[in-house]
Amino acid sequence: MSRFGNAQSVSRPTGICSISGDTLTPGTKAVAALIERQDDEGFDRFDYSEASWEAASPPERLFSHWRYMVPDAEEKQGIIIDDEVLLDLFERLDGDERPQRVAFRYILALVLLRKRKLQLVSRAQDDDGELWNLKFRGTDCDPVTVRNPGIEEDEIQDLSDQLGEILQGDF
Repeated sequence: MSRFGNAQSVSRPTGICSISGDTLTPGTKAVAALIERQDDEGFDRFDYSEASWEAASPPERLFSHWRYMVPDAEEKQGIIIDDEVLLDLFERLDGDERPQRVAFRYILALVLLRKRKLQLVSRAQDDDGELWNLKFRGTDCDPVTVRNPGIEEDEIQDLSDQLGEILQGDF
């Protein structure tokens, strides 16, 4: 198991509404939420039917949430992740130096670079390794810095797959 892509980093979807306990039916609208764990060592993903989410108060330690259409478990889904969700997660992880979160932000940066939402401006080195200076395309904002945590190629693929599963809702 890789040092970043372990099962403790983010839990995966279950296909069950966390409030009602009902199965989330394919083709219906649902809400996914990332909740920070008490030990700050990752996130738990909880899924909710749209009605349950609307009727409840936001969960404690809510980090992020997004709406999605429950996929059919029988069909292989292409991974389509909303750019706004990726950008929101990327920005929320800024300044968090915990290793799993640095790795998660780095993977998000790679995805956003590939989607041409970010552009590499420069690279630098410090005592802890390589830093990337990135800017959001189409803006005049100051560059943001992302640490390259030194993830191996196979770990990048594993983390990217996890990210797709977590955000897409494959179950």
